[in-house]
Amino acid sequence: MTADLARRRTAVFVLFFAPGLIISSWVTRTPDVRDLLGASTAQMGLILFGLSVGSMIGILCSGAVVARWGARLVILAGTSTVAAGAAVVGVGAATGSGPGVALGLALFGLGMGGGEVALNIEGAEVERLLGRSTLPAMHGFFSLGTVVGAVIGMCLTAVGFPVVVHLLAVTGLVLAALALVIRRVPTEVGRRTVAEHHEPGAARAAVWKDPALLLIGCVILALAMAEGTANDWLPLVMVDGHGFDAALGSAVYAVFAAAMTVGRFVGGRFVDRFGRAAALGGSAVVGAAGLALVIFVDNQAVAAAAAVLWGLGASLGFPVALSAAGDSGENSAARVSLAATVGYVAFLVGPPSLGYLGEHFGLRHALILVLVLVVAAVFATPAARSPREVGDAAPARG
Repeated sequence: MTADLARRRTAVFVLFFAPGLIISSWVTRTPDVRDLLGASTAQMGLILFGLSVGSMIGILCSGAVVARWGARLVILAGTSTVAAGAAVVGVGAATGSGPGVALGLALFGLGMGGGEVALNIEGAEVERLLGRSTLPAMHGFFSLGTVVGAVIGMCLTAVGFPVVVHLLAVTGLVLAALALVIRRVPTEVGRRTVAEHHEPGAARAAVWKDPALLLIGCVILALAMAEGTANDWLPLVMVDGHGFDAALGSAVYAVFAAAMTVGRFVGGRFVDRFGRAAALGGSAVVGAAGLALVIFVDNQAVAAAAAVLWGLGASLGFPVALSAAGDSGENSAARVSLAATVGYVAFLVGPPSLGYLGEHFGLRHALILVLVLVVAAVFATPAARSPREVGDAAPARG
């Protein structure tokens, strides 16, 4: 590994860490934000819809924007917008403005959705240059950011620290880190890899028609739904569904985030040893088990332990399936963009759907929808086999 490649990899690690820090800072304060707003479960679902809308706008526009201006500019703009969104959420909560919080979450989602594709294209390029499974570790730094943010948020929640000061401080920290590392991302990467696939309409249509790629997208949708549900609702599920206080509800989310981090840092070894399909299938089974325990077992200790299984199960879904999408045929950047777009449908339908179901049936029972999707994903994971795995599984001729 050259020194330049090592610095580039480090920059990607930091760029994944930053949004994780922000998202967990917001998530751990959701009970406080809800109380400041005086919002019901259904109203919180509508407020969270701002995050969904922003995410979908960002993800749908990101491919063309990266093709025009390159990954570095999109990552810079996306991360800056995420940081600004966190600040707006804090101000909205402090002033008791539900629309203000929804606007902040829309900015948050816009930055995440727009920057996520560009960051994953850069990550996939670094993985290719390194020649080994690295995307799980990159996403592991996102999860590490969520752990750090969750621990800080849990402590600040326990002492009643003002939400607005907390989120403004995180905003400043992320912007400072961004300024230090963004120059390590080459300007030509996104522009080259996306623009070259922006030409023939027939080639783009072929990507959309690939059934294996669509199955991979379904796996991403299900496991992203499992991850996103925890990010949006896990503290409230523990508070409203299992009787935890706000600080302990945040602590359970920290446990979930820690499990996600461990799963992503060690998951690359399992992928290299057993293959993508087996790793994804196993993680989906573990995630389903964790969800089922949270839903059906009315015990606080079991619920907290189940968050570990939930986190481990969701950990490999997004990075490994995105890597599989990029490796599933020609036009790899277009395939990553398409798979991420399909997966982000989870962020569009998840918060309002679970909010509506939670209002009528309770948040725990609303999670049954997520459980069904994760179980279904188990049967779609064979589509994620790498070309080498497919070749090894093919019967010998002769």
